[in-house]
Parts: sequence; C-alpha cells; structure tokens
Amino acid sequence: MAEKILHKTFRYRIYPTKRQEEILNAQLAICCELYNAGLQERRDAWKLQRKSIRWFDQNRQLAAIRKERVDVSSIHTDVLENVLRRVDLAFQAFFERARSGHNPGYPRFRSARRYDSITFRQIGKALLGNKLRLSRIGQVRIKVHRPIHGTIKTLTVKREAGRWFAVFAVEYQPEALAFNPSMVGIDVGLSAFATLSDGSAIQNPRWFRTAQAKLRRLQRRVARRKNGSNRRRKAVVLLRRFHNHVRDQRRDFHHKESRKIVNQNGLIAVENLNVRGMVKNHKLAKSISDAGWSNFLFMLAYKAESAGRVFVKVDPRGTSQTCLCGAEVRKTLVVRAHSCTSCGLVADRDHVSAQVILSRAGGSPSGANVEVFDSCVA
Repeated sequence: MAEKILHKTFRYRIYPTKRQEEILNAQLAICCELYNAGLQERRDAWKLQRKSIRWFDQNRQLAAIRKERVDVSSIHTDVLENVLRRVDLAFQAFFERARSGHNPGYPRFRSARRYDSITFRQIGKALLGNKLRLSRIGQVRIKVHRPIHGTIKTLTVKREAGRWFAVFAVEYQPEALAFNPSMVGIDVGLSAFATLSDGSAIQNPRWFRTAQAKLRRLQRRVARRKNGSNRRRKAVVLLRRFHNHVRDQRRDFHHKESRKIVNQNGLIAVENLNVRGMVKNHKLAKSISDAGWSNFLFMLAYKAESAGRVFVKVDPRGTSQTCLCGAEVRKTLVVRAHSCTSCGLVADRDHVSAQVILSRAGGSPSGANVEVFDSCVA
C-alpha cells in the first residue's frame, strides 16, 4: 500500500536589500501587467469570436513576448508561466461556480498594488543557510526559525504591508504519534473559546476586540490623509501591518491549542459547523470572526491526520439542547446552565455539549450522523 503524501507550507520572513526590493516590486508590476493582459485576451476572444483560450495557448506566446520586451525577459520563465496559470485557475473557478448554481463572479483585473506574490517551481538548492537564492534577484537574507521537512515543490515570494516573506510548499510523509487511548469532544463557543468533554476550557483571548481601540486610531489617521498622497499610503501600510499582527496573534493561538489537543488525544470529535452561515447573524458575526473557529478546526483536522489521530465531525443539530440521557432540554443562548428534568443532571451547558459531541462520535444510540474528516492539507 502506497504511503500517504500530504502537503504543507513553511513561511519565513526575508529581508531584501533596497536594490533587491526594487527588483521584486518591478517584477510584481510586470507580472500584474501580464495577468491583466492574459485576462483581457480571454475576454476579447470570447466576446468577438466566441473562442475559448486555454493556458497552453497563452503559454506558447511567452517566448515571443520575452524576445520583444527586455523587462519581461528579465523574469524567470517559471514566474511568468505561473502568472498565466493563475489566470487559468480564475476562469476554472468561475466556470465551476456557474455550473454549481452560485453567483459566478467573472474574473477581474488586478491592481499593481494588490498583486503581491510570485512563484518559482524550479527551486534547486535555493536555501543556503541564512540566505535564499532567487533567480534574477540574488541572495536574500532569510530567517529560518524552524527546519523544513519534506520535498520542496514551489517557492512563493510574498509582499505583505511592506514586508517580504518566503513560502515553501512541500510534500511530506506523515509520521504517526504513539497510540493514545484518550478521547475528547470539543464544543467551540464565545464565552469560552472551546470547552472540552473533560470539563476543561480554553479561554477566548478576543484578539480583535482587544485591538479595536488602536485600530480606530489608525483608521482615523488614514481618513485624515489626502487621497493619493504619500502620507496616506504610509498610514495605510501601518493599518494593514497592525491588522496582520492581530491575524498572526490569532493564528499562533490556534496553532498552539490545536497542537496540545492532538498530542494528548487519540480521538477528537467536533461539530460539523457551517461557520459561513453563522456569521450572517450580524449580532454575533464580529465575535465569531474574532474567534476564528474555521481556522482552528482546519488546524485540528490536518494536525490530526498528520499525527495518525482520528478526527470526527458530528451532526451539530441539537448538541446544546440534548442531555446525556438523551432527553431534550431546550434553552436559549443566555442560559448557561444545563438542567435536565429527566435524569436530574445539572452542569455547565458547554461541558454537556462537549460530552454529547463525544458520545455521537463514539456511536451513541441516538443514531446521529457522523462524518470522518480525511483530506490532505491545503
């Protein structure tokens, strides 16, 4: 039986010199121009001739374009091919949405300020200690804060609010952790970020709400600057950088908590939540987005798969309205205590919900539907 291959990304901060940063920015601008030209060609071909153009058709034109334009020829062929691949993927996603009956949203042109990454496929020995060798750019200083495990497939250089990052996409064979008989059910919430079936709770740090005061000040600074001015652009960079800081705090919290749970339990049960539908409740949308349930559950899923743990998604209907004895105990969100008139159980509602989730994952007599998560890491 072939061993399972998973995918993972490693992200590191890089520190290009001013000259290297100028080259990177120039390459991003050219790639953005190529992306828009590829998109325009496809639109015009269909509008005027009812003709579909594919990636292969556009890719064959690169050789002629590189001969005519020196600035385009200064960029690695891998990078240019990836730009056209992005155009192709945008149209594939458009057609898929149209076929599935969703609002398709036709692919749009990209602004040079919002085209922020280039991708290399032929990596070779790009990483040399604390230096990253990039074709046509040179050796860039990189901070490798953890080793890379697996086979590097692509390297993406990304610009975020004036800072630069190298993202390595790798393929690797997972190594299962030692067998652990412990099982846990997890009920995510807002008063506590998550309550476990053993009665313990993970407190909700509320990163965004804590940062709101500073965000308001930064947003006022942007609003007071003149449109198109350098001072406004600098204020926007500071605002984006602080938003990224809040995002990184949340992501770090999710990584640490999900790692603890995976290391300590052999079976992990969660609700199969429709978070996208839940945020349509405008009274709770900010709190749900601040908690980041989707990202946390995704991390739990891929860490469990990599560690050889069992990760189970159960039907979420009625988990907070059901007692361990099977009786229905109706209660609103403001009622935080569970009190069952059938068996006399009195406990915290989230703790009981976590136990109900675990019982459903273990095949309880209620016959609830169970979905076992088994997909590769994106």
